[in-house]
Amino acid sequence: MTIHFTVAIPAYNGASRLPSLLDNLLAQATPENFTWQVIVVDNNSTDDTADVIQDYQSRYQGTLSLVYAFEQEQGAAFARQKAMQLAQSELVGFLDDDVVPSVDWVAQAYQFAMHTPKAGAYGGKILGRFEVTPPEGFERIQSFLALRNRGSSPNLYNPKFLSMPPSAAWVVRRQAWLDHVPEKPSLGGRTGKSMVQGDDYEPLLYLHKAGWEIWYTPTMSVEHIIPAKRLEKDYLIALSRGCGLCVCQLRLIAAEGGWDQPATFMKVTAGNLKRLMSHLVEHRFNMWSDTVTQCEFEFFLSSFLSSFYYLLSRSASRD
Repeated sequence: MTIHFTVAIPAYNGASRLPSLLDNLLAQATPENFTWQVIVVDNNSTDDTADVIQDYQSRYQGTLSLVYAFEQEQGAAFARQKAMQLAQSELVGFLDDDVVPSVDWVAQAYQFAMHTPKAGAYGGKILGRFEVTPPEGFERIQSFLALRNRGSSPNLYNPKFLSMPPSAAWVVRRQAWLDHVPEKPSLGGRTGKSMVQGDDYEPLLYLHKAGWEIWYTPTMSVEHIIPAKRLEKDYLIALSRGCGLCVCQLRLIAAEGGWDQPATFMKVTAGNLKRLMSHLVEHRFNMWSDTVTQCEFEFFLSSFLSSFYYLLSRSASRD
């Protein structure tokens, strides 16, 4: 039997969040004779995630195939690799366990691939569903929380400048991934010990370098649930810092070989130092009183430091 589409859900301690998403997937409107599956990858959870999936497997019988998998290596990047190994379809759509996809998300995701054969990966509109009102100026940093709205028409991302869709809701062609994305990721993703981001951008950069296009399509729409704690100042600052520390490593992945590597390293270091200094001059009077401005400072600072973070990470990996 041909499987047309796979929805993969990396989950860490998602027992309280997964039921809403799994119920939503059961209610998806799909074409006639369309066969698809759902894979939940338990990323070493310490809660009742496994029990929740076992309960839903009985509910999915006769409607959808719901597969439970366990990945001990902590980090969303490793959970995605596990999903790619298990998926039985060419198209694999990833959804975080805290998103609410539109009722036709799966159908729209499939149709876009049929009409855009050069798309190696693509994502859609990701709007926020906030428990509390975001701070003033939040739109300047909303991309750090995986929110995207690039308009009402499909358009190409520019991976060379780290413009890409977040993995909260994107689709990848499985064979392209298997052919071009290294099995062991350089960036594992956020864990209890680290807020360093970039794990979702890394595989897309390899696809782009191999000639695949990365697209935005507004027909794939989800809402991203943003709880109050994710809008607290300390969390936003730590998140901004984590988004910056991966910049150099990602830009080096995007770079060509030879002299382009050291040239990119120098450009990243000098360019981010310039941005940091410009930000300091422009906002020197309200730097510490405005949450969004401070988050931008942390991002620019950590982007500059990402060059040195990269060197330290390489040194540590050799020891």
